[in-house]
Formats: sequence, structure tokens, C-alpha cells
Amino acid sequence: METVAENIPAGKPKWLKVKLPIGQKYTELRGLVDKYSLNTICTSGSCPNMGECWGEGTATFMILGNVCTRSCGFCGVKTGRPETVDWDEPEKVARSIKIMNIKHAVITSVDRDDLKDGGSIIWIETVKAIRRMNPNTTLETLIPDFQGIERNLDRIVEANPEVVSHNMETVRRLTREVRIQAKYDRSLEVLRYLKEKGINRTKSGIMLGLGETEEEVFQTMTDLRNANVDVVTIGQYLQPSKKHLPVKEFITPEQFARYEKFGLELGFRHVESGPLVRSSYKAQKHIL
Repeated sequence: METVAENIPAGKPKWLKVKLPIGQKYTELRGLVDKYSLNTICTSGSCPNMGECWGEGTATFMILGNVCTRSCGFCGVKTGRPETVDWDEPEKVARSIKIMNIKHAVITSVDRDDLKDGGSIIWIETVKAIRRMNPNTTLETLIPDFQGIERNLDRIVEANPEVVSHNMETVRRLTREVRIQAKYDRSLEVLRYLKEKGINRTKSGIMLGLGETEEEVFQTMTDLRNANVDVVTIGQYLQPSKKHLPVKEFITPEQFARYEKFGLELGFRHVESGPLVRSSYKAQKHIL
């Protein structure tokens, strides 16, 4: 989509400006990533919180390649026909975590609707490899919906990471536009199913600034809490390129604070709500 909403102010507001990452831990990890050509979402996605997260020993890794079978309007990941599965990937990821001495690892992936198992076998093998090579590292798995197929979700349950996350991304009304091949209720059912099957801590995230109303955000948060989700993250959507959905509004820090207050009153264990918040922001705290 090439059009940009007319009410967008020129340039980003001051609260979206970030300091350059600094610190010894960040410098060490940056050097290791470059030296060993390690693949993290932190670097490939140019995450604004990279310095803060790395300084606390947290990093996010993406498995199953870098080409997604879905074409969501908000996402900068390439879409198309993915390459064949790399069955050595679990060991590679586990080794990367060991080299970087990561305390808390977040694992995510592209959607692989081309695979019968949705990629869930690689998922469980990756968790097993990380556990074997990094017994003191805690884990969050930020999973796709696996088309809601229970046998694929059951593999994640069997792996039993400390946190299992699946993002709603937006409110019900905008789901068809923002997450073209996804379904709002299916995502809710995935989160509810994971909790019912014994996952200790479930988590979801939404982006703001796509045209949603405050009432719709409140409703989405309520829906998540009714699905027994423990943790919610809320951040500002930023347009990856002119081909992606435009930003319709920059949400103020004060409004994010209102959502945080509402979420805590609903009973979420953790609410991360702010302009620069991303799915894995302060992820190491979400296991507590």
C-alpha cells in the first residue's frame, strides 16, 4: 500500500527516538554476532531495544529460514516460497546461544504453511537442543498459529518452555487487513489451548497506530485475559517500507500508560506498554 494517511505528522515524535546501544555486554555480543555470523531478530530487525536487552543477557533468534508463507501487511520479513528445512538448525541455534552466553533466549519463526507439521518438529528439536547445550538458559517460544492444528501445538506443549507467546498483533476489526491469512478467534483459541494443556506462562502482543480505537484495544486485552493469557505487550507500529501498511497515528506515552493500567486491573501478571515496546522487550522478566 503506497498511500499515507493525511493526518500523519511529519517525522517521528520525540518519544520514538532512541539512544545508540552502549555498554560492555552489548559490545561483547555485537562482536560475537559479527564474528560467527549469528542470526538474531535483534540485528536483522534493527530493534530499538537491542542494547537494553543484550545488556541484560536476552536475545531473540528466528528459525525455519527468513522467507514467510504469509504476507501480513505490517511485517518486514520476506514472503514467498521458503527454502527447504535445515535440520542442522536446532544445533546451530543452541550453539549460538552458548557462544553468546545468553541467559534468556526468545525463539521465533516465520510461518511455514507449506509444511505438513507447520515447522513444529523443528521447533521442538530446537528447544531440546538448547536445553541440552544450555541447561541454565530460560526460554520463550514466540510461535505462529500452526493453523490451529492441535497436534502441532502439542509439540510445543511437550517441549514446555518457560513462556509460550503468540501475538494477536491487532484488534478484531483490523485483523483481515493487517494479518491477511490469520484469524482473530483462531489466535485466541491457540492461546487458550496452550494454557489448558498446562503451559505455565502464556503471552501475546499487539501493535498500535493502525487505526484502532481505544475501546477496541480494551476489548482485545479483555479477550486475551479471558483466554487466561498472563502477559501482554503493547507497542507502536512503525512502517517497515512504503509497501507496508501506513502508520495512521503515533500513540502518546500517556495513552500507553492508560493501557498498562487497564491491563493490570484486568489481572495480567505483566503488562509492557510503551512506544518502543516489542514482543521480546524485558522478556526475561516475564518468567517470574
